[in-house]
Parts: sequence; C-alpha cells; structure tokens
Amino acid sequence: MRMAELSRSTGVPVATVKYYLREGLLPRGEVTTSPNQVAYGPEHVRRIALVRSLVEVGGLSIASVRAVLAAVDDPAVSLHDTLGLTMDAASTGDAATVDDPAHAEAARRIDELIAERGWRLSEDPGARRVAVDVLATMHQITGDRLAGLASVYAEAAERVAEADLDTISALADPEERVETALVGTVLGERLLAALRRLAQEHVSATRFREQP
Repeated sequence: MRMAELSRSTGVPVATVKYYLREGLLPRGEVTTSPNQVAYGPEHVRRIALVRSLVEVGGLSIASVRAVLAAVDDPAVSLHDTLGLTMDAASTGDAATVDDPAHAEAARRIDELIAERGWRLSEDPGARRVAVDVLATMHQITGDRLAGLASVYAEAAERVAEADLDTISALADPEERVETALVGTVLGERLLAALRRLAQEHVSATRFREQP
C-alpha cells in the first residue's frame, strides 16, 4: 500500500506517518520499481497501532517510545525487561523518599509485606515508594484503621497480576504483548477502580440499606 492508503487504514494523518518515519519509530517502506514510490505492508499498520498506544494511552515521550521499540525488536531483550521498560516509561506517579517516622514505619510494613509474599522485585522500584507514601498518608489521616487492608490489597493485586501475565504470555507477537500490557495496565487500573466502587456500592446496599 502507498502512504495515503497507510494513512487511511490506520486513521493517522500522512504528516504524522512521515513524522514517525523521521523519528525512526516506523521502518522504511519497500522501494518499488516505480520512481519515488514506496510500499508499506501489514507490519507498518501494526507498528503504527503500537506507537499510538504508547503515545496516546501510555503518554510516553518519543524518546521513550523509541527505547521500547528497540527492546521489542531486540530478541536478546527478555519479555520481563521489555515489559518493565514499558511500564516504567508509562508510570504516572512516583514518590520521593521521605525521612520521617510515619514513612519509616510505612516502609517497614511494605517491606514486611513484600517479604511475606515472596515478591521478586528490582532494587527500590518506584511503585514501592508510592506504596510507602500512600500507607504513611493513610496512617496520618486514619491511624491504624486501614492498616490491615494492605495485605488484602496485596493478595488481590497478585491475583490480578497473574491474570494480566497469563493473558500477555498467551500472545506470540512481541508488539501485541507490549500493547496489551500497556493498555491493560493503564486502562485496567481505571477499570479496576470503577469495579471496586461498584462492588462497594453493592456490599453497602447489602449490609446497610434500611429494609422496608
């Protein structure tokens, strides 16, 4: 297909396709026998879909997209490392290390929880700092009333993570794996929060609604 057809089939303007080509996010098309004519194939359609997911859903910078695509195209990079690179680039929040008693106690509890569950993590992941900060804030506002929920959330989170990775590992195409992981994480968090709120409403109605 020509550039115009590629644009129509992907819904991406020609100018944007050319931008992707200039930035190295999209492989060059195959030069045909006709002068100044380049043909594009299904692999270009697939790559544009992945780039759009990384940019529009994940909010990744062009530099981060380029790094993720390099990992996808490198067979020496493991799926674990590729997914980690993608998720780190798409992370919308982090927390600085705070040195106060509340955060020190929260860090102790989170590390204890991680050890209990036997989680294998990289050194000082950003998500751990976020968890520590959130737990410290919860304690400052409500004391220990919500402290016991951390272990419940951890168990639920592990079950969700296992389902996520079961879905991803069932896919053969590296690009589909990255796209699924990204969309499942970014939008899955919103879906999970919405379903939690619906479940809360249901349980509240079951337990506390006044009967006629």
